[in-house]
Amino acid sequence: MSILHPCPDDDGRPVPIRQPSIPTPLSSWSDPRALATVVPGGALPAALNGLPLAPWTDAPDTTQGWSACTMEAALDEPPFVLPAGMAAAAGAVILEDDGRVWLVAPSNRFGGYAATFPKGRVDPGTSLQCASVREAFEESGLRVRVDAFLLDIRRTQTYTRYYIARRTGGSPACMGWESQAVHLAPLDRLRQVAVHPNDAPVIAALECWLGS
Repeated sequence: MSILHPCPDDDGRPVPIRQPSIPTPLSSWSDPRALATVVPGGALPAALNGLPLAPWTDAPDTTQGWSACTMEAALDEPPFVLPAGMAAAAGAVILEDDGRVWLVAPSNRFGGYAATFPKGRVDPGTSLQCASVREAFEESGLRVRVDAFLLDIRRTQTYTRYYIARRTGGSPACMGWESQAVHLAPLDRLRQVAVHPNDAPVIAALECWLGS
């Protein structure tokens, strides 16, 4: 039985969720070994690892606003060389202080993804870091800080730079219409949750980065 996402799409149309995700008990959020899942508007603890889970009420809603609010981190990252015919994109691999990793469940498994890392195309005139922060908020409801370069990867239509990021605020219950759930997954279960082949190199790069 389908339900409507509480957020309309970018054109103001309702978004039916054909196979709604199932939230996990509140206790899963405090257990670093557990997979925790929240659905739009779902129940959450007041805080996680000492940081409140509260909506980012004054998040930007324009390209200029995102550019203004994103603090560009001085990272050791290679030049971004966009292949011909590809669109630039950026994503965030968001680490939680308890060792788990944040994932989003695209609404109605868009693109064939049951769960994946937030990412999206770069708006003209904005940076890769800005795009990764914006996409993290729009798809997961989280406010994040970019901490490190992870990898560049080629997809069908995009060439995507992924960053390591950390949660600094926001609430996953406030995810946008593109996501029907947000997960917090233990590192050793990432491959069981983010099963799309496109995410395998991202997970491998993360494992390598954490081991360095």
